[in-house]
Amino acid sequence: MIPDFDNRLYQLIEAALREDVGDGDHSTLCCIPADARGKAVLKIKQAGVLAGVDVAEKIFRHQSPNVVFHRHKADGEAMAVGEAAFEVETGVHTILQCERLVLNIMQRMSGIATLTKQYADLLQGYKTRLLDTRKTTPNFRLLEKEAVRIGGGVNHRFGLFDMIMLKDNHIDYAGGIEAAVSRAWDYVQAYRPDLKIEVETRSLDDVKTVMKIGPGKVLRVMLDNFQPAQVKEAVDLIGGAFETEASGGIDLETIRSYADAGVDYVSVGGLIHQARSLDLSLKAVIVK
Repeated sequence: MIPDFDNRLYQLIEAALREDVGDGDHSTLCCIPADARGKAVLKIKQAGVLAGVDVAEKIFRHQSPNVVFHRHKADGEAMAVGEAAFEVETGVHTILQCERLVLNIMQRMSGIATLTKQYADLLQGYKTRLLDTRKTTPNFRLLEKEAVRIGGGVNHRFGLFDMIMLKDNHIDYAGGIEAAVSRAWDYVQAYRPDLKIEVETRSLDDVKTVMKIGPGKVLRVMLDNFQPAQVKEAVDLIGGAFETEASGGIDLETIRSYADAGVDYVSVGGLIHQARSLDLSLKAVIVK
């Protein structure tokens, strides 16, 4: 669950519209009467997994609360070329001001959801679950992670504030795993008892160190850049004492080999940064 999703979404919508509209949509202001009403349809031009319909409705309602929004398809559904995702009826100024924002968001989200589903489908029948990462577009993480969820993935921490992840640089700066975990645990007890701690390991020796000092403190052990055989060895060594996550270079060709190793989670940054936007268009419906 993304924390405070609706408030974050409306902040994103307002910032994006300010960026695009500025002091006025002069292309519309110059030739369309302010009271003109119209209808438009979201047309699908590329197959994949649809994502962003809920967001599109919220964008239009943000600008025009009385908008008539009729869905033909829902987030997470397969979409085919030639289908319509939704129709919207409201002021023409609202349609034209929101058009590009809606398209940019839905095209990007649908691309991420489509790629995520390809990964998630490969994990069918396994206990292993698919995680995203913080390798996201600045100020657009909210909807990139929502697209991962729609595509069948699981959201990892949203940011630096909702989980402690002791990665290689934290550990090196702190002077080692033992020092980093000890300080993190003291911090959690003093300031945020709800924070969970994850520790990145780079070798089986690191895993053994966490096994020694982590029980009761550490929730999850990340196995970073481990090969599948090493992941299996680490998972067997941990024996369920901690959640396990494999990370680093995992792709569509290798993900099943990590699932075969028995790891609880695999995290794939490419769900977001390697996804390609899908082609959609918003077209005016002219009633004659």
